[in-house]
Amino acid sequence: MLIKATTEDTDGGAAIELTPIIDMVFLLLIFFLVATTFHQTEREIRIALPDAESGGPISISLDEIIINVASDGSIIVAGRDVSIDDLRTIVSESVERNPSQKVTIRGDRAASYEAIVRVLDVCKGAGIPEPFLDTVPIP
Repeated sequence: MLIKATTEDTDGGAAIELTPIIDMVFLLLIFFLVATTFHQTEREIRIALPDAESGGPISISLDEIIINVASDGSIIVAGRDVSIDDLRTIVSESVERNPSQKVTIRGDRAASYEAIVRVLDVCKGAGIPEPFLDTVPIP
């Protein structure tokens, strides 16, 4: 016996089958859950960003390289620690493939200025005209 969810008019008139509607809602829900993935490997949890009055929402574009500078000065790209020479290679190769490459630098608020400047220097030397420094808005 096939059970169908319907709402029937008390006068015996038209009926609306709810089963296809419920199926479609569940399919849409599953689609959006699968389609919205977050790049947590790029947004290291151990990075505490400094506050800034002009800070905005964090967004990721498809062709963006995110460079994290931890409080101890270590450099993290795509979830793995890299040396300054490896970073130079990564950024240079990306600029060769895409001259309008976007780079976001996320420096921990306790990271030394020198560590962040080294990363900025690598980006500028590789041809990134305007690397973006990520901050969070002041609450």
